[in-house]
Amino acid sequence: MRRRRNPIATSILTEAHATVPELVEPQATTWHRSLANAVRSGHALAERLGLDPSALGLSADAERDFPVLVPESYVARMRPGDPGDPLLRQVLAVHEETLDVPGFTSDPVGDTDARDQPGLLRKYAGRALLIATGACAVHCRYCFRRHYAYGDDPRTLDDWRPALKTIAADESIREVILSGGDPLTLVDHSLARLVHEIAAVPHVRRLRVHTRLPVVLPDRVTPALLDLFSSGGPTPVVVVHANHANELVADAATAVRRLVTAGVTTLNQAVLLRGVNDTFEAQRDLCERLVDLGVIPYYLHQLDRVAGAAHFETPESTGHAIVARLRTHLPGYAVPQYVREVRGEPNKVPLARPF
Repeated sequence: MRRRRNPIATSILTEAHATVPELVEPQATTWHRSLANAVRSGHALAERLGLDPSALGLSADAERDFPVLVPESYVARMRPGDPGDPLLRQVLAVHEETLDVPGFTSDPVGDTDARDQPGLLRKYAGRALLIATGACAVHCRYCFRRHYAYGDDPRTLDDWRPALKTIAADESIREVILSGGDPLTLVDHSLARLVHEIAAVPHVRRLRVHTRLPVVLPDRVTPALLDLFSSGGPTPVVVVHANHANELVADAATAVRRLVTAGVTTLNQAVLLRGVNDTFEAQRDLCERLVDLGVIPYYLHQLDRVAGAAHFETPESTGHAIVARLRTHLPGYAVPQYVREVRGEPNKVPLARPF
């Protein structure tokens, strides 16, 4: 049975990405040009990698529902001629995305229920999450917010005033999380204004930034960005997102290392994905590469059951077996916590090893 498209999500995502080329900040020129030159179709990806498009299961319907977007740097790390390349599989729009699969929904983690103000989500004690933007630098096909209604969230600093006022009025909030989309798609002056507003709240001690850009668009890690993170105020914590060791090479490895050497606490969260990283060897190599770069493996997520991503789901038993082997081969600090996000739960739910 064919899964119905989400035209609202499609138009919002397209609009969000269409605004990116208008950014003209001088310090953003290099990374902005990289984003503007990103590959935007499965056929173009196939051509770049010397692959037969007809053998890849490409879907025009899937691309219309959730457009393909892949920066050149990320494409350069894919293996030419390999249709099973683990980076390619994460970004290629295929027919399986268009199928209705029971249990897979548009909002699997309950973001809508957690919305306190436009752009402000409240799920966990002591923390508040701001949807800083709907734009990303890459469209990961398993994204749990691929159907999120970004058009309802703030776009200017004035739009953010209600959310910021709510944070300022609640002294239990010790940490603010910037998410999206990807908050680092904001140009420096827009990001800095939002960060400075948050820093002005005395009880906010930590600023956490969830971002894929150091991995997929490495030239976004500029001196100006590092200066912003080291300018005082709440302690910065950056959570990057790499799923495979092959993502953390060349310019991406350099960008991540820059964050670490700048003194920014840097963590990684990965998603367990069938055909991408669902083996002990893939997870071991990822964890070792992260630790070698000075990044702490933080979470290994069981796939959020978002509509369009069922073909990535891996049995929990596989995750348990992988993590059990990791514990016997790696030091404890190099083994991520295996978790699932459950709607309405007050924390990520650890997936304990079965007895």
